[in-house]
Order: sequence, then structure tokens, then C-alpha cells
Amino acid sequence: MDPFSADGELVNIHSAFHQGQFTKVLSDYSPSTFSSPNQLPARILQLRARLALGEYDGVIKEVEGDSTPDLEAIKILAEYLKDPQNAEQAVQEGEQLAAKAGDNLTVQICCSTVFAAQGNYEQALALLAKHQGTLDAVALIVQIHLLQNRTDLATKEARNARNFAQDSLLVNLAESWVGMREGGEKYQQAYYVFEELAQAPATTSARSLLGQIAAEIHLGRLPEADAALRQALDSVAANEADSRRGAEDAEALANAVVLNTILGKTKEAQQVRQRLEKVDGEHVMLRDLRSKSEAFEAARAKYSPQF
Repeated sequence: MDPFSADGELVNIHSAFHQGQFTKVLSDYSPSTFSSPNQLPARILQLRARLALGEYDGVIKEVEGDSTPDLEAIKILAEYLKDPQNAEQAVQEGEQLAAKAGDNLTVQICCSTVFAAQGNYEQALALLAKHQGTLDAVALIVQIHLLQNRTDLATKEARNARNFAQDSLLVNLAESWVGMREGGEKYQQAYYVFEELAQAPATTSARSLLGQIAAEIHLGRLPEADAALRQALDSVAANEADSRRGAEDAEALANAVVLNTILGKTKEAQQVRQRLEKVDGEHVMLRDLRSKSEAFEAARAKYSPQF
């Protein structure tokens, strides 16, 4: 059974989390106000929100020494996010925890996130396959299939979820992620979802705004994307000034690199890339650029100029 079903008392805090409203998850809710069975799931959402805000040390300290599978899983994810270079230990600990508590939803989500981040997609999917009609697991499965470039499987997963969760926010988001990969008229459909979330005061967040920006880039509406991106970058600048890390700072900077490159603003793109290196030197876009650069240099080394 999904603890975050639409008719349960966790629906609002759960929606706020997946809308990217991480500070709201922390400020507007207290686990103690929920019924006893839902206090731990509410606490887990708050811990995940803190991880999204970069509070790795604080989360690790809070859950240290607790043998509850949910909190062990949170600790593994926190340690991985804090130091992705030490991924081997996180993967090993995740495998051990999954072996003894693989039916636990938090274990499935956190450990599969670590596995997938390391490119161990099949391992992540095998663990997520144990879920019991849980949309959080479905959403992560969709994301992993997209990382595998298996849009067909991502589409199938999202479609199946629509059959048992008609009006779910997560299903709408999952379909939008798939639509951004399928392209064509699906860009406009995804734009409507992200724009509605980004512009409504009750649901707005940097994450939704970035989804809107990405859709507008694909639709060729570059001036509109640029205006929205400047709004997101203002938030990044404020966080940098206060030595804080915003939940979506790295994604805003990555999108700025892409948009400035498309607009031919080479200098600005390079400046933003340098900021991204400081915020998240292991961002997926930076890793991809480094990999492609190394491949190019390897290919170039095989040839000598002929004059």
C-alpha cells in the first residue's frame, strides 16, 4: 500500500516535496502532528528535503547509530551525496541493506538512487521492482528508464501508473519527463504541467520553474526561457552570497550553460560553467562534457596534421 496515497493524511507534505518546495516541507509540517503510523514517513520526507537542500552533515548526525532501515537508507544516501567520490562504500552498504530490508520503500528509493547514480541501472530496477503500487518507486523507475534511453519502457511505466492513479501529481510529472524525451507536441503538454506548478503561488518552486525553462527551450521560445532563467539565477546568486546551497542551484546553472550556448553567448556560458564547477563539480553535465572531451582528445591523438 502506498503511504502517500491521495486520500491519506500525508498527501500535502508529499506533494510539497515532489513540487520541490523543500523549505515548505520543513517549515509547515511536524511529524508529531501526524498519526503514529505516518510519523516516520513524514520524518523521512523532511530528511530527504534536507538532503535536497544540501544539509548532508546535519542529516548524517541525526540518523547516526539508528538501526531503523528507513534511517539507515537515509544515511547511505546522505553519505553518497556528501562524497560521491566514495561511492564504492555507499554501494556496498546499500547492497547489504537491500538484502535484509528490500521490501522497505525508503530502502528501495534511497539505495536505488545511489545505484542508478553509479550507472548500476539494472541493480536499481531490480530493487524497485519490489515496490507495492507506490508512485515514488514508479517515478524513479521512469527516471532510470530515461537514463537508459529506454523511452518505450518509461512510457509504459507512466501509462500503467495512470491507470491506478488518475489525478496524481507524480503521474503528471512522470508523463512530462517522458514527454520531454519524446518531443513534438509532447513538449507543449509538458510545458503546461511545469508552467502551472511554477506560476501558482501555492505550488511554485525552483524545480518547477526549471522544468518550465527546459520545455520553453525545446519549444524554441528562447526569450521566454531566458527571462525565466534569470529569475532562477537570482535565487542562485542569493544562495552564493549567503554561502548556502539551494536545492536546484546546480540545475539552474546547468540550464544557463545550455541556453547561453544556444544563444551564442560563449563568454557567459563559460562563466556560468565555472560557477557550476564550484557548486557541483560532479554534476552529470560536467561529467558528460569531460568524458566527451577525453574521447575527442583520444581520437585526435590518433592523427597527425598533414601539410
